[in-house]
Amino acid sequence: MSDRALSFGVVAEAYERFRPGYPAALFDTVMTYAGRPVRTALEIGAGTGKATRLLAQRGVAVTATEPDVAMLAELRRHVPAAVRTVRAAFEDLRPGESYGLVYAAAALHWTNPEGRWSRVAALVEPGGVFASFGGPVQLADPAVEEAVRAARAPFLASDEVPSPDGTPPGDDMQWPGTELQRSQWFADVQQSVIERRLTMTARDYVGLLSTISAYLVLPAAEREQVYSRIMRVLPETVEIAADITVHLARRRSEP
Repeated sequence: MSDRALSFGVVAEAYERFRPGYPAALFDTVMTYAGRPVRTALEIGAGTGKATRLLAQRGVAVTATEPDVAMLAELRRHVPAAVRTVRAAFEDLRPGESYGLVYAAAALHWTNPEGRWSRVAALVEPGGVFASFGGPVQLADPAVEEAVRAARAPFLASDEVPSPDGTPPGDDMQWPGTELQRSQWFADVQQSVIERRLTMTARDYVGLLSTISAYLVLPAAEREQVYSRIMRVLPETVEIAADITVHLARRRSEP
C-alpha cells in the first residue's frame, strides 16, 4: 500500500468535517441496479463512514472495513451502533462470509491490483452487486481553478489521482469499469454520473484540500505554504463541482 494510501489517518477529524457526504440519489442508483432488496453489504476502505451511513441509515446491515485506526475510531463516532467494524486492509480480508453488496467509496484505487477482482468476487454473493463510486472535487469557476493551479504549481503540479489503468479522461468507460469489463467474475457493467454542486467558504475548501493525499504527502513546511498561497487567491466562497461517477457490476454465478 502506498504512502498516499496510508496518509489519511493523521487528518481523520478533518476528513470527517470537510469531505462531503453522499446523497440519497446514490443509494437509489445502487438499489435500482440491484433490482432486489440488499440486506448485507461490505465496504472496502470505509474511512470515516460517509458512505457507511448512507446505507446503514436505510436498513442495510453494513460491515465497514478500514486499515487505519484513527479513521476507524472517527467512523465509530458517526455511524449507527448496528454497523460492524473491522480493522483490516482489503488485501487482508479472508473469504468466508459473502454479501449482497460489496462497495468502495473513493477508496478502490488504493487497493492492490494483483488479484483484486478475484478477492472482490469471493466476497460478493452470486448475483450480488459490486459498486465503486467517487470522483475529483473541482472548483466550478475555471478562472478560480486556474488561479489555484498557479498558486500550488511551485510545490504540486496536480492534486488528482491518475487512472490506475491509464484510461484517458475522455474515454466513455472509465476505471474501474474498464477492469470490470475484462474480469471473468463480473457482468452487466454500468457507469453513471450523479451531478453534484456545493458551495463552501474558502477556509472550508482549503480544509477539504488538507484531506487530499497529494497535499498530505508534502513536507509539512511546504504544505502550509501551499495552503496559504491558495487561500490568497480564493474568493470568500467557492462553488464546487463534486460529481460522483458510479460503477456497478453483477457477480456472475460461475466465472
